[in-house]
Amino acid sequence: MTSPRQRHASPARGKTAARRRNDGESGSAATRRLTPPAPGVRLQKAMADAGLGARRDCENMITTGRVRVNGRTIDTLPCFIDPARDIVELDGEILRLSAAAGTHPEDAARNQERSGNQPASRSEAATAIQAHAHIYVLINKPKGVITTTRDPEGRRNVLDLVPLALRRNARLFPVGRLDGDSTGLLLLTNDGDLAYRLTHPKFGVTKEYRVTCAGLAGEEQMKKLRAGMYLFDPRAEGAKAAKRASMESVRIIERRVDRARGDRTLLSIRLREGQNREIRRMLARTGLKVRELERVAIGPLRAPGLKPGQARLLGKKDVDRLRAAVLSTKD
Repeated sequence: MTSPRQRHASPARGKTAARRRNDGESGSAATRRLTPPAPGVRLQKAMADAGLGARRDCENMITTGRVRVNGRTIDTLPCFIDPARDIVELDGEILRLSAAAGTHPEDAARNQERSGNQPASRSEAATAIQAHAHIYVLINKPKGVITTTRDPEGRRNVLDLVPLALRRNARLFPVGRLDGDSTGLLLLTNDGDLAYRLTHPKFGVTKEYRVTCAGLAGEEQMKKLRAGMYLFDPRAEGAKAAKRASMESVRIIERRVDRARGDRTLLSIRLREGQNREIRRMLARTGLKVRELERVAIGPLRAPGLKPGQARLLGKKDVDRLRAAVLSTKD
């Protein structure tokens, strides 16, 4: 709809405005913004707030053409939506997005009171807040468990390690990945914003690993690992692209000479950004074969008493430490 001011604008001013629109945004880009950016939120953030996955996972769902907004397939970003008005579908299923996406649970409850939709009782108010509450579960993933929440082949996944009481009313998803042969700490949550900050490389949150390799590693191999290297990454369209891989730190903890079982080297490795099976591929390039790989820390978070297969609900203190790690590394 055109405003009266726009109808009576001078031709010169209209041409200038049109030129700015053409220079600043292409026609295809203009269609991405389905609602004005001021009252809207980014599509991937609204999806993450709904518990569909970390924000980066939601971005991948969008760019692979799995998401439709108001009947239109969206495969490019940015895209802004109004969660209260726009209809968002994932794989043909309509999503239930919160109109208060990104709002703290208590603020959402207060907004509900202001709008006249106040819960009838204190217990109902608590239930309303709980429905929006974030949950953080730390698990110690054993070998053979895959990092997904649903597997068509019926294999055991990380969600199976979480007690039913913790996942009954919350759509939890893993933050980052550990391959099936790797073990160690993995965070599951429904907090898309924190998951995004813990996994995006620009926030620089480190993950620490203990890696056992076959053979006796030498200083020359350590130098190659510290220098970094390019790893080929096969893309969906079949082409290959090289991406630089690097370690925040790598050091030898112990070298074991064992004639019966074979010589082994225990390494400590810290990463800020992880590619698919990055540690295994980098070590293989230097002639070292991984026997065991365990994640022992996520930022400041450690859990030495958590046994393989166990899960622990994180308290406010641990969550605050994770948030502080993100804030301390934020640009």
